[in-house]
Amino acid sequence: MQENSKYLLLQLFWAFMKISPVTFGGGFVMMPLMKKEVVDKKRWIQDKEIIDSFALAQSAPGSVAVNSAAIVGYRIAGVKGALTATIGMMIPTFFIVIILSLLFLTVRNNDYVEAAFKGIRPAVVALIVYAAISTVRSSISDKFTLALMLIAVILLIFFHLHPVLLIIAGILSGIANRKVKSSKKGKSIPAREVEEGR
Repeated sequence: MQENSKYLLLQLFWAFMKISPVTFGGGFVMMPLMKKEVVDKKRWIQDKEIIDSFALAQSAPGSVAVNSAAIVGYRIAGVKGALTATIGMMIPTFFIVIILSLLFLTVRNNDYVEAAFKGIRPAVVALIVYAAISTVRSSISDKFTLALMLIAVILLIFFHLHPVLLIIAGILSGIANRKVKSSKKGKSIPAREVEEGR
């Protein structure tokens, strides 16, 4: 049992080691990569769980990539899983940043480097769009969630609402919606019982 646990942690570490170096453009880019690795390939967690993990990672302070690794790791293997996934996520990027910092002055005006980044940027946009489409499929389940998404987009684009306020508003809206649904169900049961009694 202990060997299985160690093997799982080793797999988790290696999975995030593979994801980490290719997350150009921020934490959102890693979403489709993480989904493919931990949901589609390994089947450690379900699609809905990873969407929830990303939502929680965005609302917590710190890097979305590191937060996501910690939350997903915790869901898979508890506290040890969170630490393992976080370390796996951080090690490659740490060394990449150190190397790039040392080489920055040398390569910043290099035509090939500039050309490479011009190619990376559209690819990053494609990954973010794919992540958004995947999130919509899993998160928009009824008219309420669709309306909430449209309102959130309007508030972000036209009113420049702070993302933290938007997340808090989403949390409160979800809780309020659940309470309304629960109260409606609670009222409908006695009504049916009275009908049957007659």
